[in-house]
Amino acid sequence: MIRLASVLILLLLAPLQAAAFDTKARAAYVIDQTTGTVLLSKNADEPLPPASMSKLMTLYMAFEAIRDGQLSMSEMLPVSEHAQSYGGSSMFLQSGETVSVEDLLRGIIVLSGNDACVVLAEALSEDGREGGFARMMTRKAVDLGMTNSIFINSNGWPAPGHVMSLRDLGLLAHRLMVDFPEFYPMFAETEFAFDNRVPSNRLNRNPLLSMNIGADGLKTGHTEEAGYGLTGSARQGDRRVIFVVSGIDTSAERAQESQAIVNWAFRQFAARPMVSGGEKFADADVWMGSEPTVGLIAEQDYSVLLPIRAGTELEAEVVFNGPIEAPVSKGQQLAELVFAPDGLEERRIPLVADRDIAAGGFVSRMSTVALVLFNRFVQGPEGET
Repeated sequence: MIRLASVLILLLLAPLQAAAFDTKARAAYVIDQTTGTVLLSKNADEPLPPASMSKLMTLYMAFEAIRDGQLSMSEMLPVSEHAQSYGGSSMFLQSGETVSVEDLLRGIIVLSGNDACVVLAEALSEDGREGGFARMMTRKAVDLGMTNSIFINSNGWPAPGHVMSLRDLGLLAHRLMVDFPEFYPMFAETEFAFDNRVPSNRLNRNPLLSMNIGADGLKTGHTEEAGYGLTGSARQGDRRVIFVVSGIDTSAERAQESQAIVNWAFRQFAARPMVSGGEKFADADVWMGSEPTVGLIAEQDYSVLLPIRAGTELEAEVVFNGPIEAPVSKGQQLAELVFAPDGLEERRIPLVADRDIAAGGFVSRMSTVALVLFNRFVQGPEGET
């Protein structure tokens, strides 16, 4: 059965005020990467047309191929007629020419080149075609834990069934930073004059990069169906925020809304230490062990991000399946500390065993069985006294 134990955590916070953010976006998702706290979730799990923001998955797979030796930055890839055929944002590649992988990556990140995506897709595809690469993208999304993403093409060109949720985009942004830190600085580049081919087409479409608010990525998107969107990130001090917005009416509103979200996320929330490594929160009964209970402790320090308006107390519950069956190993995860700060999504912190508990000997095990049988006799067949 599930046993719940309530633990009252006292945080000494000043009861100041912080208003909730009322976004104009059709959907929005904001997460504090440092603590994993979701600050805003509006239609975040709804599969929506992602437009060019889906290029982040193409980039993830290209980075992975470079890491694994399947591609090199200096490798030259051919441009097909299919790649050249795409309209919209472009590197203005010509069929029959070859382009380096490094230029293609910048062409996607800075110039949002639909054609550049297809060149990489055809090079990496299991069948040499963009459609095959799109299927690979969908499988990779599942591997990464993205539950509402299906890809029909490599660049987000409008297509029935090509969808991503904003939570998935936030997760993908996080994985790009964590898995490929060596490539992430490319997202902050403000211009890329590829071959001086079209001098007017050299500027990064991310409006936040020039606002001096710590923004350093990642990708804009726009189609008539999807509206204006942005998967972005900003860092201030020791905190980083990842945010995704979609369904905004104009590019100007997208810039204003994104800037407002970044300012709100950094100014209206504060990180507070909540759990210390080694801190004990509860004892769990042990079944047939050499000792009757085991302590449940946090393995490391954890901080929680709270609205500035938060009061001085935060209630949490220790949740575990009990009793715990022996043997138990020190450091084995047995429980979770569950809490939900006011207005924010639920957080879960793993709790582990504070020591080894061996399986009990014959006498100990027989005593446990006898106690269980006695309790059943006292309570009766229905478990009632």
